[in-house]
Amino acid sequence: MRIVFMGTPDFAVPCLEALIKDGNEIAAVYTQPDKPKGRGYTMTPPPVKVLAMDNNIEVFQPTTLKDGEAARKLSELAPEMIVVVAYGKILPKEIIDLPKYGCVNVHASLLPQYRGASPIQQAVLDGCKKTGVTAMCMDEGLDTGDMLMKTELEIGENETADELHDRLSAAGAELIVRVVHAAQDGTLVREKQDDSLSSYAGMLTKKMSAIDFTKTAAEVHNKVRGLNSWPGASAVLDGKKVKIHKTVIAQGKGEPGQVLSLSPLIAACGEGAVEIKEIQPEGKKKMDAKAFVNGLRSKKADDLKFT
Repeated sequence: MRIVFMGTPDFAVPCLEALIKDGNEIAAVYTQPDKPKGRGYTMTPPPVKVLAMDNNIEVFQPTTLKDGEAARKLSELAPEMIVVVAYGKILPKEIIDLPKYGCVNVHASLLPQYRGASPIQQAVLDGCKKTGVTAMCMDEGLDTGDMLMKTELEIGENETADELHDRLSAAGAELIVRVVHAAQDGTLVREKQDDSLSSYAGMLTKKMSAIDFTKTAAEVHNKVRGLNSWPGASAVLDGKKVKIHKTVIAQGKGEPGQVLSLSPLIAACGEGAVEIKEIQPEGKKKMDAKAFVNGLRSKKADDLKFT
């Protein structure tokens, strides 16, 4: 099939790889403009652009799709399908209506649950036991179009959002190939979303980072998992800010935030406790809890409390 692919971050890369390996004709790739990164603010191409260039696929990086120029160019490219995976731009109706098989979006949730920008993280934050990827026909709403196919995945008890991201990305790649084949075979079935069952996953912000140890151990654990690796879950210990990267639910009770044990490093929550596995003091690298505790020297558990 002749396809135009629109995507930007790492999550979209396996989908483009799978479409290429499946033998489809990728007429062009649309991705976000290069951005400055790192201490030197070096202009860095998005991961999808790197893959496209490695495969000699023409790349377009418009700042807008609403000026008519993108629609004109896409009309010239004449794709049978436009595949959109974490592109980061809203498609106007004139583009959505252009391809024979429509614009198909791969979204990292079981729609209509978790429409929006951060479905992977929100599923973990909410302590969901399962999630998945949905291929849907795009319309002018935000993740509101008819669903085509889904793949469901179990979420591990200690799985982080970053780890889940990678599994969902791989699942999305398999799913989009199935969708393309079904479109060619004429076997795709559209299913309308039930808006009454919908929920929304908004943008993540650094303001979400602070851990509230008055919450239950499960809620604290889910926050650490869900905000891994960005923006990260944080707390203050002994007057210094720390990021907490990995936890497991543990036995214990006490004043919320109180350190119950140093070996292993366990902190009390409003209900239950969490063992801290990986921690990062401000200005230092991530380390395991044992190395962190060694740096506390003569401190005792009773002297320490997370706030």
